[in-house]
Amino acid sequence: MIEEIGIDNLGVIRSAVVPLDRGLTVITGETGAGKTMLLTGLGLLMGGKADPSTVRPGASSAVVEGRVHLPAGSAALGRMTDAGGVLDDDGTALVVRSVAAEGRSRAHLGGRSVPQALLAEVADELVTVHGQADQVRLRTPSRQREALDAYAGQEHAALVGRYRDAWAERAALLRRRVELAARTQERAREAELLRLGLAEIERIDPQAGEDRDLQAQVVRLGNAEELRSAARTAHDALVGDESGDLAGSALGAVDRARKALEAAAGSDEALAALAARVAEAEYALTDVASDAAAYQDDLQADPGGLEAAHARLAELTGLTRSYGADVDEVLRWASTAGLRLLALDDDGAELASMAERAEQLDEAVAALARQITDGRTAAAASLGAAVTTELGGLAMSGARLDVLVAPADEPGPWGGDRVEMSLVAHPGAPPRALGKGASGGELSRVMLAIEVALAAAAEGGTGRRTFVFDEVDAGVGGRAALEVGRRLAVLAHHAQVVVVTHLAQVASFADRQLVVTKTVEAAVGSGGDDADAGATVTGVREVTGEDRVRELARMLSGQDGSETAHRHALELLESSAAAGAEP
Repeated sequence: MIEEIGIDNLGVIRSAVVPLDRGLTVITGETGAGKTMLLTGLGLLMGGKADPSTVRPGASSAVVEGRVHLPAGSAALGRMTDAGGVLDDDGTALVVRSVAAEGRSRAHLGGRSVPQALLAEVADELVTVHGQADQVRLRTPSRQREALDAYAGQEHAALVGRYRDAWAERAALLRRRVELAARTQERAREAELLRLGLAEIERIDPQAGEDRDLQAQVVRLGNAEELRSAARTAHDALVGDESGDLAGSALGAVDRARKALEAAAGSDEALAALAARVAEAEYALTDVASDAAAYQDDLQADPGGLEAAHARLAELTGLTRSYGADVDEVLRWASTAGLRLLALDDDGAELASMAERAEQLDEAVAALARQITDGRTAAAASLGAAVTTELGGLAMSGARLDVLVAPADEPGPWGGDRVEMSLVAHPGAPPRALGKGASGGELSRVMLAIEVALAAAAEGGTGRRTFVFDEVDAGVGGRAALEVGRRLAVLAHHAQVVVVTHLAQVASFADRQLVVTKTVEAAVGSGGDDADAGATVTGVREVTGEDRVRELARMLSGQDGSETAHRHALELLESSAAAGAEP
């Protein structure tokens, strides 16, 4: 429920506060006074598209504020809480929408900045707006189907939701199957290339780091004589030539140093330590000399080994040219390719699994569609009877609404049904589809009758839902207008109802009446240079007592001061109060 709306600098409205409450509130005023701009402000609060051209000329931005009651446990309250918004102490949520003259808009809900789309989601839970465009939509089969589904109740809505989920999964599965089938040849070619590559790698059987080892081996075997000469020279320098004379060798010099230090070590511990270190060096040099001699023996010219290393390296180079910069990368490619090949080979299994799941979904969709059809068929008869009863109370006695549920040309995400509403305008008249045969006035009353039936079916006695009607009385007058007002009052027993009307007959049934007035600003002071001078300004005020009678009289006669209209206005208020809002 909406408790209050505040508007600043929106169109002709410089500043206005619109108080709302439970029951029926009507908004009246002369044509062009700004009633439509009030609905524009409400639309902004409810997440509608922002239009910078609606900002009042000379203002930097337009601001609309509203206080809404979000029922405990409602989806709307949950959405706000998820976005970080909080309720005020009085249990209401503050909604703020601002539109800058340069085009940007901002939305706040419960004290937190939120996307415009979130306001629209919350509004969808709280408010139903009906205007001329909604009457046009009521002419379409999809809108008629939505109305029937809403009338069928929550269990039916849950069933439709399950159907839509199954339909969406089935559609996604079919798309995936088509994609796989379309790519079969491409994937087969890819799999064949992977198999060829893996077969080549398996035949050559590279080992991790093998290419680096072979490159080192080729270098060593290609320089065998040079390497043996270096080892022999180092060996002779360490231990002397083949005669065994150490006199000129490194070991001989180290041996002499060790002996000299050991001879004097008994007199000084420092020399003893030095002698030990020299002895360690002597052992190390002996090991190096031994290794150099072994290296010479092991390193023999091996033309056959060099040729084999070159041949193996050539094989590995062929792999690295195709599958990686080195053997390690080739092995990683092989691992990835193996997994990819498994995935490609699994396509057949995946397609089979998809076919099985598609069959299951086909059965589920068909079963749910049958249940939905049964529910719609039962609801169609009940809705037709309920709306027909309401039409009798809307000065359309003898009119009948038929709701037809028939198989659709093709099933869709809404089910397998085509819903069509037909109006029999009077006894003996042929049924005419709402989309073709109903007049604007008839369509207005049918729409109102449907809303009353929906509200009664939902048992919405909490007044939490808000219905906004813009010119719902278009095309009607006289007794029909009185009945429209009475039925709006009946709807207001179940919900908050806000109506923009130009008919006094409708306004007379309101629990409260707000009048939109426009004035032309006069210049302030003798200079006459007030920025708002000459500008049209709209205000909103609640009328009660004699003021309300005068407003109803103006609506009846189109002029002020008519005694006849005044008496008629009093009669309207008295008769509407006497009739109450009972069906």
